[in-house]
Amino acid sequence: MPRRRAAAAAACLFALLAAPAQAAAAAAPAGAPWWMWPALLFVACFVMGIVAVPAGIGGGTLFVPIVGGFFPFHLDFVRGAGLLVALASALAAAPMLLRGGLASLRLALPLALLASASSIGGALLGLALPVSVVQTALGLIVLGIVALMAVSKKSEFPVVAAPDRLSTALALHGVFVDGATRRRVDWQVHRSGIGLVVFLGIGVLAGMFGIGAGWANVPALNLLMGAPLKVSAGTSGLVLSLVDSSAAWVYVNKGAVLPMIAVPSVIGMMLGAKIGARLLDVLKGSVIRRMVIGVLLFAGLRALLKGTGVWP
Repeated sequence: MPRRRAAAAAACLFALLAAPAQAAAAAAPAGAPWWMWPALLFVACFVMGIVAVPAGIGGGTLFVPIVGGFFPFHLDFVRGAGLLVALASALAAAPMLLRGGLASLRLALPLALLASASSIGGALLGLALPVSVVQTALGLIVLGIVALMAVSKKSEFPVVAAPDRLSTALALHGVFVDGATRRRVDWQVHRSGIGLVVFLGIGVLAGMFGIGAGWANVPALNLLMGAPLKVSAGTSGLVLSLVDSSAAWVYVNKGAVLPMIAVPSVIGMMLGAKIGARLLDVLKGSVIRRMVIGVLLFAGLRALLKGTGVWP
């Protein structure tokens, strides 16, 4: 019964997320009111916020491929808004995640420092490239995300025999109580030096595509560094809040942030993220993971076909 209920909840959320995209894919009537697209953006981003926080992928990972593929906006504006909605999602959920011990500020700060610096270069690179090239590359990246999430065996509680010297010096350890099992979990990390290098690359991708790169944060924290899955998802939000704020200023300075796109998207994402933060504590990660894989596969194919001109 619990599995059936979880599957039903996942199906409902998937349907809610797909509905605005399907409506946007249809040609807008000639006399359609101006507020139609902002209203669709608000609904879509509200559902994205619910899904993004438990998955730990950041709202921009869902926002950019879906809005860029199905809404009639220039990709530069979509990427600029994508960083803002990922930032809004992370900031809305951060206080609740910190209070519940599901996010570690000590773990997030050194990683976010390097990723923030590299994200500025990624943002400048993304704005300099042709839209078709970025759209095609975005589709390939999103499909790569789907493959990574499908084949990687995420461990709920990785075994870290001993922390390395860097993680010990930075005190990268903590404790949290799992809301699903009420189990107290003491955790620590290793391979911190490699993790810092990986987050430099993650920052470039975050700035270039405006997708927040939460999809890469969680595997890096969980599979590479050995943080528990829920701590990885929660800490990913803190990293996103710092990285996205750096890259977003580049888009603002270049005039690539349009209020009609950004405002309804940010409001919807923040409201949805507050619900998503509560779900992270009680919902099984496998349910959210399967749902996100399905949505990203659909959005990635659309972005790739649009960038290559097969499906304009």
